Amino acid sequence: MRRKQKQQILKDLEKKIVFIVGPRQVGKTWLAKEIATNFSKPVYLNYDHVQDRSIIKNESWLSSTDLLIFDELHKMKGWKNYIKGVFDTKPAHTKILVTGSARLATFKKSGDSLAGRFFVHTLLPFSPSELSETEFENDIERFMERGGFPEPFLCQDGRDANRWRFHYIDSLIRNDILDFEKVHDLRSLEMVLELLRERVGSTVSYSSIAHDIGIAPNTVKKYIQILEALYIVFRLTPYTKKIARSILKEPKIYFYDTGMVKGDKGALFENMVALSLLKHTVGKTERFGIKEELKYIRTKEKKEVDFCIIEDGAISQLIETKYADPVISATLIKFSETLQVPATQIVFDLKRERKESNIEVRSAKTFLKELFI
Repeated sequence: MRRKQKQQILKDLEKKIVFIVGPRQVGKTWLAKEIATNFSKPVYLNYDHVQDRSIIKNESWLSSTDLLIFDELHKMKGWKNYIKGVFDTKPAHTKILVTGSARLATFKKSGDSLAGRFFVHTLLPFSPSELSETEFENDIERFMERGGFPEPFLCQDGRDANRWRFHYIDSLIRNDILDFEKVHDLRSLEMVLELLRERVGSTVSYSSIAHDIGIAPNTVKKYIQILEALYIVFRLTPYTKKIARSILKEPKIYFYDTGMVKGDKGALFENMVALSLLKHTVGKTERFGIKEELKYIRTKEKKEVDFCIIEDGAISQLIETKYADPVISATLIKFSETLQVPATQIVFDLKRERKESNIEVRSAKTFLKELFI
């Protein structure tokens, strides 16, 4: 299954190091090897492999190599200085591609010697936009039930998708979390994760979860930060500029794997839309350098709009999701008029698209296919 980012990555490799980051098992290694087919003498090196590790440390690949792919390089002590040295001394014909997940992504937050030497591409699960012009482009229910990770999405038997998810969650908790950061009470972290699975689409109170589990609110916050760093969940914060009396702290939590959501079809649908919009904003930011963010709006009076896209600090679009109700949300109309920005209500089960009160009512099948990626 092709990935839309391939062609842009090939272009970026001509200029700088390219990092492919994202959740585990989302297809980073597959994409890297697919990109390698465009080169005549590529070399794939995985730091977990003993022989590859020796080649990496000794830089003993052939000088004719035209593409170096480093996988799991973040496990190497001092990897950032290492890759800087390789990049600064390599022949002009050699391109460098690095893949990884949680620890690798943290390099973006640190001002170090890699500054100005790399482009980042975040690879996220399949979306309706990415799979447009395929047999799956209109199968929104598949995205909701299976999630967009390649293996469960593409497998023939839904039971195999459930088996994959069970082992995926167990592996993340037992291996990745413990490898990423010391967690003394793994059971409490598992309980936080389970509660989050049931609260998709709602604002999340650290204090409320702490009370339910019997731990401190700061511990809940720390656990959620770990889950974010490992690409298990992503957090949306409320937009506050120009919104009087808005709630400043409580986020909404969504999952990179929609299949992890425990809720009705409305919750699954909202999570799938949230992930599609996140992929859209991240993709535009990384591709064009346009700072786009995904947030939501909620006032203390509990007037809420599910999503808003922020471009360079200002709202560019309001988005509400409805599973079956085509009646336009009064709150969406009010915020659209007050803020003077366009708004869209996305409906899963919609017979006819239309426009009322300057609000577009769109079918999920058509709206999601039109997103950037």
